Amino acid sequence: MSSRAYIPAALGALGCLLVSGGCQQEQMAREAQARAKRWGVPAVQITRDVVYAEYGQRRLKLDVYRPPESYQQAALPGIVVVRGGKWQEGDKEFLGYIAGQLAMQGFVTASIQVRTVNEVKFPAPVHDVKAAVRWMRAHAAEYGVNPHAIGAIGGSSGAHLVAMLATSTGAAFEGEGGNSATSSEVQAVVAMGGAYDLASRGDVGREFISAVTAFIGGPLEAHADAVAAASPAMHVSRRSAPLLLMHSPTDPVAPFRQASEMERSYRRAGAPVALKAIEAPGVHGFWGDPRYFGEARRQAVEFFHKHLKAAQ
Repeated sequence: MSSRAYIPAALGALGCLLVSGGCQQEQMAREAQARAKRWGVPAVQITRDVVYAEYGQRRLKLDVYRPPESYQQAALPGIVVVRGGKWQEGDKEFLGYIAGQLAMQGFVTASIQVRTVNEVKFPAPVHDVKAAVRWMRAHAAEYGVNPHAIGAIGGSSGAHLVAMLATSTGAAFEGEGGNSATSSEVQAVVAMGGAYDLASRGDVGREFISAVTAFIGGPLEAHADAVAAASPAMHVSRRSAPLLLMHSPTDPVAPFRQASEMERSYRRAGAPVALKAIEAPGVHGFWGDPRYFGEARRQAVEFFHKHLKAAQ
């Protein structure tokens, strides 16, 4: 290597030493893409640890997954990916496999961090997902996204948050994470195994009530207004975004009734909705189970192609 070539290489290596493991991840992603190109195998393009929202000193990050370079000839629909975990887990890596799979189907996806109940209470996590949509729309040109075709997908508590994206409007839900002049409106949402009426009792178990209590920040009976405000079913209107609900009929955590009543709310309002039962006996997180993931992926991809006008 010539001395002229060595200097920028050395500076790049020094830069990697001065930052976190994100630099190593970037390098690994570039190496994987280079290998795939050598072998003639398409590879998803990944940009990690992008800051999408700031709340004082708190910075939330996301990972962007783009289709292989040869696939992207024009601006593509964007999808925000939100993990579940009873609002107690908020990393961006857990659903990276879904973000990558959707990228291979012609979408630009962003798997996001979300603040958890250990740090904040409702409505802060809703602020986060709306901030992610605003970020994607504000940076659409940079990442090859069609700003008029943005959707979201999530499972469990992530399904609840993306359902809030589909239904809720108003300043109370926007927060101050950034890009305030940009719309957080979405054009399609896929919600898997979610809870949509948080005031629900009777057929829900102790785990459900405990998770909702932590999310709201106190006894549900004493916070009835907050529970209603946090329930996507309470915000459904004719203007709600097209929604695909996927749910196991024998879900042991969030009863199937949560999805069927959400579907009825949508139909009463005249908003586009579909409910698909995923036959996953006794399983809540079917989207993370290899036995059922293929069907969930197929349903989600078809729905997003239809409503986001993705290239087939």
